[in-house]
Amino acid sequence: MNSASKYTQGIIYAILAYVSWGLLPLFWKHLDIIPAVELLAHRIIWSSVFTLVICLFVKRNYLRYYFTNKKSLLKLMITGIIVSLNWGVYIYSINSGQIVEASLGYFINPLVSIVLGMVFFGEKLNKTQIAAFVLAVIGVAYLTINFGHFPWIAVVLALSFGVYGLMKKKMNYDSMSALAVETTLVAPFAIGYLFFGTQVSEISFVSQPLPIIIFLVLSGVVTAFPLYWFANAAIRISLYSVGFFQYISPSIKLFIGIYFFHEIFSSTHVISFSFIWAGLILYIGDMIVKRNRA
Repeated sequence: MNSASKYTQGIIYAILAYVSWGLLPLFWKHLDIIPAVELLAHRIIWSSVFTLVICLFVKRNYLRYYFTNKKSLLKLMITGIIVSLNWGVYIYSINSGQIVEASLGYFINPLVSIVLGMVFFGEKLNKTQIAAFVLAVIGVAYLTINFGHFPWIAVVLALSFGVYGLMKKKMNYDSMSALAVETTLVAPFAIGYLFFGTQVSEISFVSQPLPIIIFLVLSGVVTAFPLYWFANAAIRISLYSVGFFQYISPSIKLFIGIYFFHEIFSSTHVISFSFIWAGLILYIGDMIVKRNRA
């Protein structure tokens, strides 16, 4: 695969991932009657089941290698714990009616990705990209300062997913197989919580109607595919490119939080979003110019 084709594929994977993540609050809201920790457990378990089934049919060699290589197992255990933390905090934010703060986390996250790309991969920005980055920083900083309290949900979401993306890029593993191993390694903890942390009669698979059970099973599908697309994007394009495309997801989340769940959208949001989207438009324009020259 030549570099231009690889880059184009990376952009497509990034857009697929971030549009999917942006729409996910609509899915998780159907499950807000279930406690956040139990929902996290189901998300881990069904993600493990779904990805293992796929890999056993099409990617057995990768799966076998990752499970038998101690170094790979350790790395994937770490990434599994990190992404589980991210999922748990995200589910809590939705169930507790704090989607706007969650969207703030995913506005901070691109800046984290860009900085990590500079530090760990020596990625450099041209003058236009630097200007775009500065505009995004101003927007995020203004939103954070005027938030009213320390946005711990946003900070945890931003840092955890930034580190997760960094590790995925450095490992460069097969995306679906790595995800299958990650979720399988943390699945025993999720199963343990369901059977020992709650009464069996209270487990949603026992106590909830069929539509809720179907949504729980589908949580594995809606979790696995965006992460698979994200991992493929992280391998193919730079972290600063991944970072700017990440603004798609929180923008959709914020729109959903305001227009579907009636959360507050203040003048602070208008000002900060103007800076953020100006930076994003500037970056996309620079990307189009470079592609046309190439």
